[in-house]
Amino acid sequence: MLATTAVEPQTFELAEQVGLRLQQKQQTVCTAESCTGGGIGYAITEVAGSSAWFNGGIITYTNALKQKLLAVETQVLEKHGAVSEACVEQMASGALSLCGADWSIAVSGVAGPGGGTADKPVGLVWMAIANNKSCWTWHEHFSGNRAEIRLKTMDSVLNKLINTIELQ
Repeated sequence: MLATTAVEPQTFELAEQVGLRLQQKQQTVCTAESCTGGGIGYAITEVAGSSAWFNGGIITYTNALKQKLLAVETQVLEKHGAVSEACVEQMASGALSLCGADWSIAVSGVAGPGGGTADKPVGLVWMAIANNKSCWTWHEHFSGNRAEIRLKTMDSVLNKLINTIELQ
């Protein structure tokens, strides 16, 4: 039976599944979030006992904080922008280092309704999952309003983390 939670049921279930996989392997995760504004960390901490496998999260909404807290390089932001593969890769790496976790999740995107461009339209989100050996990056172009794009981002990255943990 699901606990009473403010998180969407499917997102809560994914967070629970992440926790089960991590507990089985005695590992931890951390987050580096931009467009989701801490939503992934919130979903994870809705799971009772998540302190055993969630080290914490960093919300770096501005480029300045991405640089200061996560060591995202200035040239990456200037050349590729915050919504890019290079940026989320460095966000994931920086979060691993800062939080001392076994796994990290990083997300950066254009949730809308404004802010999109021809090259980076509303709904474009870059995501990364990293451990101390590898970093997996991918992007999605989600449809919907701001809340829907953010929720789809959370579900996508949690689902991918489940699958990636299982393969390691």
